[in-house]
Amino acid sequence: MILVPCVATKRATAEFVFTGFNADNGDGIHSRLYIFVIGLLLSQYTLTGYDASAHMTEETKNADENGPKGIISAIGISIIVGWGYLLGITFAVTDIASLLDSDNDAGGYAIAQVIYQAFKSRYGNGVGGIISLGVVAVAIFFCGMSSVTSNSRMAYAFSRDGAMPLSSLWHQVNKQEVPIYAVWLSTFISFCMALTSLQSLVAFQAMVSIATIGLYIAYALPIFLRVTLARDSFKPGPFNLGRYGILVGWVAVLWVATISVLFSLPVAYPITKDNLNYTPIAVGGLLILTIGVWISSARFWFKGPITNIDR
Repeated sequence: MILVPCVATKRATAEFVFTGFNADNGDGIHSRLYIFVIGLLLSQYTLTGYDASAHMTEETKNADENGPKGIISAIGISIIVGWGYLLGITFAVTDIASLLDSDNDAGGYAIAQVIYQAFKSRYGNGVGGIISLGVVAVAIFFCGMSSVTSNSRMAYAFSRDGAMPLSSLWHQVNKQEVPIYAVWLSTFISFCMALTSLQSLVAFQAMVSIATIGLYIAYALPIFLRVTLARDSFKPGPFNLGRYGILVGWVAVLWVATISVLFSLPVAYPITKDNLNYTPIAVGGLLILTIGVWISSARFWFKGPITNIDR
């Protein structure tokens, strides 16, 4: 947040950072509103994953209070630190065209080029930029570890309830009480999804979109049921929003419905097979498959989560 703009020999003006808008791109989209809408995708993707606290509640003390506090803290910290990080990077941007040039030092990766160029302009080499990017890589690694922990915990829980193929395998734990097979399953699937970036950027972007939309749909479904079917029967825990809960719930549901549509829009024109946004096809296909399995089979044998707590 502080290092990059301080090291850079040239800095953008506050007017550029806070009011400037660049609509020149090679994607055939020049509408500022449309670009803004598409740009929300990665912002929403950054704010996903805050439900990790909820996935780990069985291992959390005073989970009914500390779980929600963890979620709110994660969102608040992400907003504050993320906003500062973006400001620091944006103030170091002086030539947008060079950042996106595939022949630059970072191969066209804008953020990496900003950091690298800031140090190169000051010291004549980009060693400091590479070290800074190494710090970013470490942060991404720990973020990945958090995702693996959360995903493997969900895989363990679903398999424990008999809701996954080969459930007897995935919910096994080792001597350290780690669901090791579920961990490797989550890692393998994530690795395969990341491989798409080597062959097709469009496919990788579709994966990011699916992850974002899929997670938010998963977030919104219980909220929707809470504000509709369970509006009167729901028993709130010690951490709740009181009378504002219904209002906030509806805002959340409507927002998720809105971004689910927006993130399914084309990302480039004219539309071809190489730039088609496959997100609605993939998400729609997955929903159809899931609903089909539930109607035809799962509803007859799945009894819901297994509880091991006696009251």
